[in-house]
Amino acid sequence: MAKAQKFGTFGGVFVPSALTILGVIMYLRLGWVVGEAGLIGAVMIILVAHVISITTGLSVSSVSTDKKVKAGGIYYILSRSLGLPIGGSIGAALFVATALSIAMYIVGFGESFNNAIGLTTPDMDTAVRINYLRITGTITLAAIAAVALVSTSLAIKAQYYILGAIALSLISVVAGGLFMDHGLTAQTIKMVPSADSVSLEVIFAIFFPAVTGFTAGVAMSGDLKDSKKSIPAGTMYAIAVGLVVYIGLAVFLATTVDSAAMTEDTNILSRIALFAGYGAPFLMAGIWGATLSSALGGILGGPRILQAMSIDKVTPKLFGKGVGKSNEPRNALIFTFIIAEVGILIGQLDLIAPIVSMFYLTAYGFINLTSALQSWSGSDFRPTFKIPRVVSVIGAVATFAVMFKLDALAMMASFIVIGFIFFYLTKKQFNLGFSDIWQGVWSEIVKTALFKIEREAKKLAPQHFTI
Repeated sequence: MAKAQKFGTFGGVFVPSALTILGVIMYLRLGWVVGEAGLIGAVMIILVAHVISITTGLSVSSVSTDKKVKAGGIYYILSRSLGLPIGGSIGAALFVATALSIAMYIVGFGESFNNAIGLTTPDMDTAVRINYLRITGTITLAAIAAVALVSTSLAIKAQYYILGAIALSLISVVAGGLFMDHGLTAQTIKMVPSADSVSLEVIFAIFFPAVTGFTAGVAMSGDLKDSKKSIPAGTMYAIAVGLVVYIGLAVFLATTVDSAAMTEDTNILSRIALFAGYGAPFLMAGIWGATLSSALGGILGGPRILQAMSIDKVTPKLFGKGVGKSNEPRNALIFTFIIAEVGILIGQLDLIAPIVSMFYLTAYGFINLTSALQSWSGSDFRPTFKIPRVVSVIGAVATFAVMFKLDALAMMASFIVIGFIFFYLTKKQFNLGFSDIWQGVWSEIVKTALFKIEREAKKLAPQHFTI
C-alpha cells in the first residue's frame, strides 16, 4: 500500500499560512483601516495584532517541539499539555473560528467577484447585494469543498501558483500607485483618527483575522514530514512576511491615496493597481487567489481539528472516521461545510470578522497560557525550540486585555461557554492515558508553599534548625 504524501516546511506550513495572512483583509479592508485610523493608528493596530500573533506563534512553536505533534494541530498541542478538558474546550473554539473564517474569506471573494462581473454595484440596495453574495458564496463553498474532497495534495500544489499571483498583485498595486494617474493622490497624510472616524476597537476587531492565518499551517501537522522542524520555521517566517507586507502597504497607501477615498471604497486597491481601467487583472488574480486559497486552507485544517477531537471522544466519533490512505476527514469536512454556510448566509464581512476575532483571541490567550505553564511547572518539558517564559506571559496578557477592550461581555460569554465545555468534559472523566500539565502546576504550588512555610518557621524558631 502506497504511503500518504507528507509535506515539508514550505509547502505544508509556510505557503498555507502566508496565503491566509495575505488574504481578504489585506485586499478589501486594509485601505479602509488606514483611511479610518490614519497612518499612526493603522500601524499601532497592525503592531498590537502582531504582538499577539508573534507571541502565540512562538508559544505554539515551542510547545510543538516538546512532543511529537500529530493530526489536530493546535488542539493536539493543548490537549497533550493542559489536558483533555481544557484542550477540548479551546479546540472547540478554534474549530468554530476556523469554520467561520472560511465564510469570511468566501464572502470577501464574493464582494470582489460580484463587483468585477457587474452583478452588484456600490449603490445597489444592501439587501439585494447580500442576497447575491449568499448565492455566489454558496456556489464557491461547494466548489472548494469538492477540491478538498478530491485531493489534499492537489490543493497544496495549487497554492504555489496562488502565492505567485499574490506577489504579482502587490507589485501591480505599488507600480500603479506610483506611476499611474489614478486621480486619488493624497494631498495630505492622515496620521491619526478624525473625530468622525470609527472607533479603534471596531477597526481592530475587523482587522485582527488578518494575522490569524498561521494556524492554517499548524492545522496541517498530521500531514507534515517533520512537524518539530516545520511548524516553528514555517509559522514564524509566514508571520514575519505578513508583518512586513502589512506595515509596508499601510505606509504606501497612507502616503499615496486620499484617506477619504479609502474610507468610502473598500475595494480601493482595484482603482490604483496597474490596468485599473481594464479591471486590474493582476490584482483580481491576487484577490481571488488569496481569498479562495485561504478558504481552502480553512476547509483543509478545520476538519482535521474536529477529526482529532472526535478520535479523543470529545466530539461524536462519527467525525473521527477517515477515508483513504491519508485518512481524509470526510464527515468532519461536511460538518465544517455546514458551519461555513451559516456564516455565508450572514453575508457581511464586517459582521463575520469580529466574531472570528473573538474566537481566535480566546484560543490564542489559552495557547500562550499553556506555554507559560509548561515552562514553569513541566518537569519533563524539553522543547527543542526554546523561548523565554515572559514571551508567553506577554502574549496571554495582551490577548486577554485586547478581548476585554474589544467587548467585555463577549469575552465573559466566551469564557462561560469554554468553562461549560471544560466542566462537561471533566465530569465525563475523559482520559488520554497520560498526565497533564495541571499535575505539575499543583505540584509547583504545593512545593512553593512548603518552602515558604519552612522559611517562616526558621525565622520564628531558628534554634530548632541549627546543626
